Amino acid sequence: MLFVALGSVRAGTQRERIARRLEWSYPPGMKVIAEYHLMTPSPVVISIVEADDIAPITAATSAWDDMISWTVVPAATAEQSLEMAKKMMA
Repeated sequence: MLFVALGSVRAGTQRERIARRLEWSYPPGMKVIAEYHLMTPSPVVISIVEADDIAPITAATSAWDDMISWTVVPAATAEQSLEMAKKMMA
């Protein structure tokens, strides 16, 4: 399943967050589709990942809970959404 995680600054300096990110890796069970770093405090990072369940996403967001506040939502690609729409309209 596809998930989008939106992270907003909770604490720490940009330098502190960068230093941690350089050392940190996504946990097993997650496939990273994209990660974007924005020049805004909210959101400051957008991660798009695939996972079979929420456990690795919870592990990933918990690792940053002191610096980043996360909103995680399930998502679908445009192709998936259009396919669902076709089925609904049939």
